[in-house]
Amino acid sequence: MAAAAAARAVSVGSGLRGLPRTLPLVVILGATGTGKSTLALQLGQRLGGEIVSADSMQVYEGLDIITNKVTAQEQRMCQHHMISFVDPLVTNYTVVDFRNKATDALLDIKYCDVFLNIHIEDIFARDKIPIVVGGTNYYIESLLWKVLVNTKPQEMGTEKVIDRKVELEKEDGHALHKRLSQVDPEMAAKLHPHDKRKVARSLQVFEETGISHSEFLHRQHAEEGGGPLGGPLKFPNLCILWLHADQTVLDERLDKRVDDMLAAGLLDELRDFHRRYNQKKVAENSQDYQHGIFQSIGFKEFHEYLVTEGKCTPETSNQLLKKGIESLKQVTKRYARKQNRWVKNRFLSRPGPRVPPVYGLEVSDVSKWEECVLEPALEIVQSFIQGHQPAAAPVKMPCNETENRRSHHMCDLCDRIIIGDREWAAHIKSKSHLHRLKKRRRLDSDAVTTIESPSISSDHEKELKEKGSLGQNEKELESSV
Repeated sequence: MAAAAAARAVSVGSGLRGLPRTLPLVVILGATGTGKSTLALQLGQRLGGEIVSADSMQVYEGLDIITNKVTAQEQRMCQHHMISFVDPLVTNYTVVDFRNKATDALLDIKYCDVFLNIHIEDIFARDKIPIVVGGTNYYIESLLWKVLVNTKPQEMGTEKVIDRKVELEKEDGHALHKRLSQVDPEMAAKLHPHDKRKVARSLQVFEETGISHSEFLHRQHAEEGGGPLGGPLKFPNLCILWLHADQTVLDERLDKRVDDMLAAGLLDELRDFHRRYNQKKVAENSQDYQHGIFQSIGFKEFHEYLVTEGKCTPETSNQLLKKGIESLKQVTKRYARKQNRWVKNRFLSRPGPRVPPVYGLEVSDVSKWEECVLEPALEIVQSFIQGHQPAAAPVKMPCNETENRRSHHMCDLCDRIIIGDREWAAHIKSKSHLHRLKKRRRLDSDAVTTIESPSISSDHEKELKEKGSLGQNEKELESSV
């Protein structure tokens, strides 16, 4: 590793004036549909780089259209890694497997025997620039920071291996959360009971290591170079580019992208994949759209259409097809928003000296790609290669240093657990919460009125009338005097 790191200080490209340089790790962030793959390919060709895909669905063979893989021709134009090397029936390929393979550490032969062992450090050692591009946020995090905990799968017999996390996810979410609160109350307070995957992962860490997940994270943060985002950065010379666009423009682009996928043969791809890998599971009622490639955006959305095609009227089939297309468009746009929120929360709104700078590139107008995206990106990367600050300023966002993103709030009124100060502030201003609050106040007001003015018996009412008459007589006497 030391030799590989030392090999990064080399001269790259004849167009950079031959100065001694240190190669950066280039990371391209952005929502789906912003052109990350296009920019990566252009930078790779011009700067002598190799592309490392950080997409959790592109690691699997199959569904090339729906996962938007680069074409075979594009892969020949620039070397790509981490694409189409996991069997589609494997459902327990994890971010740890990805991290280990991409960074050349603790290689898992089960997944790597069909793929050349070419990793980020190997790319550096060959005087090339690794360009990480993809939309799976936690994959990128695993490459940049020390944030993961290694656990070993449990062996059953001579060959069978079970994934404890997958087994835990089959249990009730609230029961899992209660169990986690007993062994790791700190982590349980940060996780919602509905977030079964993370709850199961934290339980898996404790069961397989004997150490709580929160304790592992504390140790990482305490390491030299650690900070609020996790353990130390793995690569000191990080060049991070963020492609962003106007939301309305991006929404229109994503709708068109779905239409282009359909024109490129998306339905045939879905039918073939369903027939080969999912039809039997559906017949056995054992389909799983929560793990592996089956969770791809665009596959499960067409479930009803695929399982009923040829078994219903053409009108019904056409309605289900339209429903699947509309659902795919909605889910894709929602996912794009989630990706942008992650960039803002993970990089732009977090205080601390260990957060690497992010350089924004506006991609709303594709007709200005050369001048607004490619040329600025080349200048920024070349500045990193030459060892000086880019002329472009990194993106800055106001941050609240007192904000706790993992605070735990219980809304008894709505019977909900809310994680994070910002989410809690949004919840108590939401229409649903305010509606329940108004209803509760009205009920409380009615109850107080009932207590202060209880129902009066007829005898008591007669007594009050008599007192009232006496009182009226007394007033008349006082006025006459």
